[in-house]
Amino acid sequence: MAETTALLTADDLLRMPDDGWRYELRRGELIKMSPTGAEHGDIAAELLSLLRPYAKQRKLGRVFAAETGFRLSSDPDTVRAPDVSFVRADRLPAGRIPPTFWPGAPDLAVEVNSPSDTADEVSEKVGEYLDAGSQLVVVVYPPVRRVGLFYPDGSARFLTENDTLDLDPVVPGFACPVAELFA
Repeated sequence: MAETTALLTADDLLRMPDDGWRYELRRGELIKMSPTGAEHGDIAAELLSLLRPYAKQRKLGRVFAAETGFRLSSDPDTVRAPDVSFVRADRLPAGRIPPTFWPGAPDLAVEVNSPSDTADEVSEKVGEYLDAGSQLVVVVYPPVRRVGLFYPDGSARFLTENDTLDLDPVVPGFACPVAELFA
C-alpha cells in the first residue's frame, strides 16, 4: 500500500518552527531551500539597494527582500519567496502591510539563479509568478553574467553586461546598467 503525504497549506508553512532552513511551498509540497552563496546574495543586495530608494522616493510601491513569501495559488497552496520583489502602490493595503504571506503575486519578481537551480526549476518558478499575475519576472544568471526578462505574453528578452536593465512600465523609469549588478 502506498503511503500518502498530506499537503501543507500556506498557514502550515507560516506556523512552522524556525529550524534554520528556508522553505517554499509548491502545490502543497514543502521545498527545502539551501542557503545561497555570497555572489548570489551580493547581486540580490545590489538590485535591492538600487530599487528600494528609487521606488520609495517616487512613492511607486514597496520593494521586498528575500524571505518575503507570496501566496501564488491556493488549494493546493504555492508560496514562493523571490530574491527581490516589488508591489505597486495601488495594490498596497491602506495602513499596515500584512504580517502573513502577501496574497497574490508581486508585480515584479527577481530570482538570482543559484548553482543548484535547474533550468526546469527556474522555468517553473517564472511560470508560477506570471500565471499568478506578476507583470515581469527577472532572472539573473551570474555564471554567464546575463539577465532574462520574462513577460505575461510569453515573450522574453536576454541582456548582457553591455545592456541596460529597464523595468518600465512595472517600475516606471527605473533603469540600471546590467554590469552594475555584477560589479
